[in-house]
Amino acid sequence: MSYDANAAYNSGPGAPGQGMPGAGAPGYGGPGYGGAPLGASSPDDLSLPLYGAKFGQAVKRFFKNYAKFSGRASRSEFWFSYLFLILAGLIPYILLIVGIVMMSVSASADPYNPTPSGGAIALMSIGGILFAVVVLGTILPLISVAARRFHDAGFSALLLLIWLTGVGGAVILVLCLMPSKPEGQRFDA
Repeated sequence: MSYDANAAYNSGPGAPGQGMPGAGAPGYGGPGYGGAPLGASSPDDLSLPLYGAKFGQAVKRFFKNYAKFSGRASRSEFWFSYLFLILAGLIPYILLIVGIVMMSVSASADPYNPTPSGGAIALMSIGGILFAVVVLGTILPLISVAARRFHDAGFSALLLLIWLTGVGGAVILVLCLMPSKPEGQRFDA
C-alpha cells in the first residue's frame, strides 16, 4: 500500500477535494484529500473539526468529546481549550502559592517556633486539592484533544508518547502548532 503525497495537494479546478468522492489517495479507498481539509459547518457537529471556533465553542467541544480519540480537532479548538485549562488552574495555583508564602513567612518570623499558621495550612490544602481536582478532571480530555489535533495536522496520535520524555511537553506543543493538512482526514471515523 503506497501513498502519493503530491496527490493529497491537488487542488486545481476539477480536482476532487473537500471530501468529494473521486480519485482518492491510493490505499485509502475513500474521498479525495485534495484542497483544504473538510471541517464542520455547524458548531454542534462533533464529527468534524470546527475551524475558526470561538472560545466558548471550543470549550464546549472539549468537554463533549472528552474521551474521543478518533477524528480531528482544529488549532482553535485545541488552543482555546488549553487556554481554558490554564485559566481554570490559575485560581487554585494562586491559593497554593499564597499558602506556601504565608507558611515560609511565619516560619522565618519566629525561628524558635517554626509552626506554620492555620491560615497558611488551610490555603495550601484548599489550593492543592482544587488544583488536583482540575488536573485529574481534565487530563483525559486534554490527551484526547491533543490526539485529535495531531490527526488534523497529519500525525499519528502515538506521537503523544513523546510526552513521557523530559522535553516531551515542549515538543507536543510545537507539533500542535502545525497547520491542518488534508491527509489528516484519513483519521476521521
